Amino acid sequence: MMKAPEATTLVGEHVRLVPLGNEHTADLFEAGQYDDIWTWLPWTRPERPEDMVRQVALALEDPTRLPFAVLVEGRAIGTTSYGDIDLSVGGMEIGWTWYTPSVWATAVNPECKLLLLGHAFDELGAGRVHLKTDGLNARSQAAIRKLGATYDGTLRHHRLRGDGSVRDSAYFSVLASEWPAVRDGLRARLGRV
Repeated sequence: MMKAPEATTLVGEHVRLVPLGNEHTADLFEAGQYDDIWTWLPWTRPERPEDMVRQVALALEDPTRLPFAVLVEGRAIGTTSYGDIDLSVGGMEIGWTWYTPSVWATAVNPECKLLLLGHAFDELGAGRVHLKTDGLNARSQAAIRKLGATYDGTLRHHRLRGDGSVRDSAYFSVLASEWPAVRDGLRARLGRV
């Protein structure tokens, strides 16, 4: 049976994932000042520092979610989380992820996913990890496919976007049996073969 994830720190060569806390709000507010980040997310861009304080508070108050701050060179440049945890089948989600655009298409996302997937499969004993994104977010879907995740399908009329429109959600997953190949692919992308 899968173990329940607990607050922990995961360290790579490029990123450090630490439990999200109020001390990250100033960095996250600065990192989040780009409209492109928020186009496909269920939240609107934080206009004032208090908006980011509220976003962090909501993440910390959510009993179904274990949020991390993504640190690069000691500064929070985004967030990611474990969620939708089902110990009975060993399933969980990696989601609620956003990064400042200056780290898009760098080692940040593959290394974050290598750390999170590795912890889920190797430490917690997960049987399946899924990721989802807006059905119209082609950039995010391409990034998830590039990780080695398998497309599972699209849940239509699934949730609201930050602008109030309804989105379809594209689901992808990695099974425990697929993890070694996915891990090797991520390590190769990061030049760690």
